[in-house]
Amino acid sequence: MSEVQRRWHEDGKPRPYTATATFGGVVWACGQVPTMEDGSTPQALGDQVDVVFDNLEKVLADAGADLSTILKITVFLANLDEFDEFNAAYLNRLREVTLPPRTTVEVARFRGAKRIEMDVVAAVAAT
Repeated sequence: MSEVQRRWHEDGKPRPYTATATFGGVVWACGQVPTMEDGSTPQALGDQVDVVFDNLEKVLADAGADLSTILKITVFLANLDEFDEFNAAYLNRLREVTLPPRTTVEVARFRGAKRIEMDVVAAVAAT
C-alpha cells in the first residue's frame, strides 16, 4: 500500500496545513486564494481568478499534476452576482483543457480584498 505524500508550500511560510497531499495517484490541493508572491491581491475579479490558477499550477506541478489532470474543482465566491465575470475568466484560463466537474458556492467573510478561493483534486500526470 502506498503512503500519503504531503508537500509544504514552497515559500517556507509556516501554515497549519500542507499545500498538497497525494495518495494512489490522486492529488488534493489546499484552497488557493489570489495572493501574489509579493503578498498583494489584485482588485479585478478576473485578475484574481488568474492569480488563483497561477497558484494552483505551482502546487500541482510540485505534486506531479497540472491543470489538464484536474478531476474536480470547488470554487468559493464572495458574491454570486459576479458569477458571469468569474466564469468568463475561468473559461479563458481553462480553454486548452477539457473542463472538469465543478461546484461553485457563495461564501462570506473573505479576508482583505480576496473574493475567490478554489481547491482541486487532480490525477498525477502520466510520465
